[in-house]
Amino acid sequence: MLRGDDRGIRDRAILELYYASAIRRSELVRLTLDHIDLISRVISVIEAKGMKDRWIPISQRACNWLDRYIKEVRYKHLTLDSEGRLFINAEGEPMKSDYVGQMVGKYIRRSGVNKPGACHLFRHSVATSMLDNGADLRYVQELLGHADISTTQIYTHVSIEKLKSVYLSSHPSSQ
Repeated sequence: MLRGDDRGIRDRAILELYYASAIRRSELVRLTLDHIDLISRVISVIEAKGMKDRWIPISQRACNWLDRYIKEVRYKHLTLDSEGRLFINAEGEPMKSDYVGQMVGKYIRRSGVNKPGACHLFRHSVATSMLDNGADLRYVQELLGHADISTTQIYTHVSIEKLKSVYLSSHPSSQ
């Protein structure tokens, strides 16, 4: 369970953004307020891996948590050292990748998931879920910011239950 204090609200906003966008940890810590459009529900990832920009749609739920964090928490901790970054620590400094990884890992372990990877688990979960629910591989590639589709194909493994379901509903001799 996340705490209801400033840190808990910030952490929930981070977790929601991870799940909504499948953003990389390095991309998340570089986000500024200018990269977030809560009305259009889009984030801009500028100079991502490979120095490419991309735009990612995000859920209304993630926008709600980001809005809450921005309005209720972030302004209390702003300093000259904040550099306009979206996510800052209690001292007003931009959050570091290592700290975010440890924080996310802590919440993942608390949830009962015992897998390595912390932040990357969100990318894996989002990609796998989208593909299981019928998303075209090329759209998932764009969302994840992969230059080569073969990198995205790692996520195309499907669960046996999903495969059985598709088989039963589509194979002529399954009846």
